[in-house]
Amino acid sequence: MVTARGSFVLAVTATLAGVVIGLIGGAFRWCLQHAETLRLGLVEWAHRLPGPGWLIPVAAAALGAWLAALIVRRQPLAAGSGIQHVEAVYHGHARPPLIGLLFAKFVGGVLSIGSGLVLGREGPTVHMGAAVGAQAGRHARLSDADVRLMQTAVGGAGLAVAFNAPIAGVLFAVEEVSKSFRMQLVLATTLASATAVGCTRLILGNHPDFAVEPLAAPALGWLPLFLIFGLLTGLIGAAYNVTVLWFLDHVATVVRIPTSVKAPLIGAVIGLAAVLLPLSVGDGQTITQLVLSGHTLALTAIVGYLAVRFIAGPLSYSAALPGGLFAPLLAIGALWGVGFVTIVDAIWPHDLSGLAIPMAIVGMASFFSATVRAPVTGMVIVIEMTATTSVTVPMLAATAAAVIAAQLTGSAPIYDSLRDRMVPERGPSDSAD
Repeated sequence: MVTARGSFVLAVTATLAGVVIGLIGGAFRWCLQHAETLRLGLVEWAHRLPGPGWLIPVAAAALGAWLAALIVRRQPLAAGSGIQHVEAVYHGHARPPLIGLLFAKFVGGVLSIGSGLVLGREGPTVHMGAAVGAQAGRHARLSDADVRLMQTAVGGAGLAVAFNAPIAGVLFAVEEVSKSFRMQLVLATTLASATAVGCTRLILGNHPDFAVEPLAAPALGWLPLFLIFGLLTGLIGAAYNVTVLWFLDHVATVVRIPTSVKAPLIGAVIGLAAVLLPLSVGDGQTITQLVLSGHTLALTAIVGYLAVRFIAGPLSYSAALPGGLFAPLLAIGALWGVGFVTIVDAIWPHDLSGLAIPMAIVGMASFFSATVRAPVTGMVIVIEMTATTSVTVPMLAATAAAVIAAQLTGSAPIYDSLRDRMVPERGPSDSAD
C-alpha cells in the first residue's frame, strides 16, 4: 500500500528529475541540430572542391562513428537505443543504469547521430532519463521497485523531451514500457514530462517540432484510401523490422571485425550516402519538415530517399553506437505517405495533391505503430509534433490497419525482439562509471 508520504516523495523526486533531464535533453537536441547544420555545410563545401573533395564528408562520418565506438567500448551499456534496457529494468530483468551512462549517451549520441548515421535522438534521451531517474530514486532512498518505477517515469520524460511531446512521454511509459496502467507510474511520468519539456522549451523555443500549415480534414470518402494505405504500411513496417534484425544478425554479430573497425566502416558508407543524397542520412528531421511544408519532391527523389533510409537505418543501428530507431521511422513514414499519394495521383483521374501532407502525417503515425506496436503513443507523438488534429480520423483508421497487417505477418514488435536478444547487463556494464 502506497502511503501519502511515499506518494509525495515520488512526486517531488519525479519533478526534480524531470528538470534535470529537461535541461540535459534540451542541450542534447541543441547539439544535434548544430551538428546537422555543420554536416550539411561540410557536404556543400566539399562539392565545390576539385578532385576527391567528396572524401572529406566520408572521412568525417567515419571519424565520428569511430570516436563513438571508443566511448561504447568503455561503457557497453551505451550501445544502441537503450529503450529495451529501460523495459528490461522495469520488468526486473536487468539492473537500473548508473549515472555514468549520461556522459556516454550524450557525447556518443552527438558523435554518432551528428556524423550522419541514421539513428534517432529518442533512444539516448530515454536512456539518459532512465539513468537520471534511477539516480534520483537512489538519492531519495526509494525501494528497489520504486527506483525501477522512477527510471521508467523519467525515461518517459526523456521521450517527451526528444519529441517535444509531453503526453506521448506518459503514454510511452504506459503502453510501450510497462504495458499496464499503474497510477503511481502515470503520475510520476506526468510530473517528470511536464517539467522536462518545460525546461527543454527554454532552450529550444516554445513551439511544435514541425511547422505545419492548418489543414482541412480530408473528406470521409477518402477513408478507404487511408485504410489501403495503412494495410500497405503495416507490411512495410514488418519488413523494416525484419531488415533491422537481419543487419543485427549479419553485421553486429560478426566477431571477426571489432566494433572499433566496424563502426567507422559503416560511418564511411553513410558518409558516402550523405555526399550523394545529403538529406537521406541523419535522424530525418530536415527531410520530414520539407515534406510537411509542402515541398515538391519528384517520385524518383522520394523513392531514392526511401530506399537509402530503409537500408541505412538498420545498417546504422547494427554499428552498436548510441542512437535509437524512432525518429528515422517518422521520416520514412512521411516520405512513404507522399510517395503513395504521388503514385495514386498518377493513375487516378482526379487531383489528389491536397492529400499529400495529410497522408504524410498519417504515414508517420502508422509506420511508427507498425514497427513498434504502440499505436496510441505513435499517434499522439505525431499530433503533438505537428500540432495537427484535423487528420485524426484517417490516422486512427490507417494506424489500426497498419498494426493489424503487421501482426498478421507474424512480425514481433521491434523492441520486444531487441529486448529478447539483450543479455542483462551485469558487473562491468553497470559499473563502468
